[in-house]
Amino acid sequence: MSVPLYQAKAELFRTLGHPVRIRVLELLQDGPKPVRDLLAAIEVEASNLSQQLAVLRRAGMVTSHRDGPLVMYALSTPDVADLLAAGRRILGAVLTDRDALLDELRATSGDR
Repeated sequence: MSVPLYQAKAELFRTLGHPVRIRVLELLQDGPKPVRDLLAAIEVEASNLSQQLAVLRRAGMVTSHRDGPLVMYALSTPDVADLLAAGRRILGAVLTDRDALLDELRATSGDR
């Protein structure tokens, strides 16, 4: 039995709902990286990073392969980077709108 599209989308966004996962995806936008580099950049326990990488792998957002002694991770598709860019644009628009509203409130603080 297949999952409804809206449910699959919700699961995708749940996968993005963890700061370590977002940071991993951001770091992988520049190309594949070994786990040790991810660990150094994110500064979390190795077990925590391993758990988050497993979640991203199961969701199909990253791939992994061995390169000698190193385990390398990469984005599974450039669309993941596009999704992160869209998130930044949306966040920027939301924060800009809030700043504009805050400015308006400050400008009219004496008015009732």
